[in-house]
Amino acid sequence: MQVRHDEVVGDRDRDVEGRARNARPRDALGRPLPHGAVGEERAPEGVVRAPAVALAEAQALLDAGRPFHAHEVLEDAWKSAPEAERELWRGLAQLAVGLTHAARGNGRGARTLLERGAGNIAGYAAAPPHGVDVDGLGAWARSLAAAPGSGADPAAVAPRLTGSAVHDRGTPRR
Repeated sequence: MQVRHDEVVGDRDRDVEGRARNARPRDALGRPLPHGAVGEERAPEGVVRAPAVALAEAQALLDAGRPFHAHEVLEDAWKSAPEAERELWRGLAQLAVGLTHAARGNGRGARTLLERGAGNIAGYAAAPPHGVDVDGLGAWARSLAAAPGSGADPAAVAPRLTGSAVHDRGTPRR
């Protein structure tokens, strides 16, 4: 519902403070579904997590093919991060959204977000906070941005956020 001076003026979902929120269920790639449909469980918004917890939750969501939901976790980390790390978390959230667009087949949106995200994390390459694989993520983003509109399986091309860009099975992650 839209509220203006305590008056209902529309049917948009709002939180208790009047900010627009979309309460519609969403699919695994974050696309809104009709009201009443069964959607994917959403990551709770506005949660302050320790960096290691945020990275682990986001990685689990990426590995499960849910990059939109990983972006929500990373966005919360961005909003609660100390000033010196905000661009890192913003960039990580943008990379997750870029993967979301690639999986949806939106090449232009994927390319834009992947390039922007890679640019935002690049400044942390000399001393990456929290074990974030800045160099590996940058290479992954550039590779995916070069051919983003394939509608790729997001779980198959999900990057490793920390450690090495090499997946546990020894095959390079894109």
